[in-house]
Amino acid sequence: MKVTIERINDDYLMEAKGASGVPVLMDNSTIENVQGTSPMELLMMGVGGCSAIDIINILKKQRQTIKSYSVEIEGETQEVLEAKPFKAMTLKIYLEGDIPADKVIRAAALSFEKYCSVSITMQTSVKIKYQLYLNNEQVL
Repeated sequence: MKVTIERINDDYLMEAKGASGVPVLMDNSTIENVQGTSPMELLMMGVGGCSAIDIINILKKQRQTIKSYSVEIEGETQEVLEAKPFKAMTLKIYLEGDIPADKVIRAAALSFEKYCSVSITMQTSVKIKYQLYLNNEQVL
């Protein structure tokens, strides 16, 4: 796997591209007129996106129909020297559809314990927790 990052203005705005060639803009979130996502936000997006792909894929293989899927992620940081790395993330995963709750719970467990490369990469330093909501009812 390989990505490239190129600075595209005189400040902090950068364009990152992976193998797909689709650009992602990154910027310093502490300045005015931010034009991209911060690298820390991208980490949270990576966890949420990776687990979403897994959960949706598992449920589709079980012939479950997902009407909607969304995730809210909150990150908690800690001070380490001059940096503020994540110490915890909590994902609130919302699904709608005629899906048995046990299938949603199992799909999420498989994602976070076995398949999601992003969360598994981070698990030694970041406590990742998740809550599941199915049709507006918390099931985990």
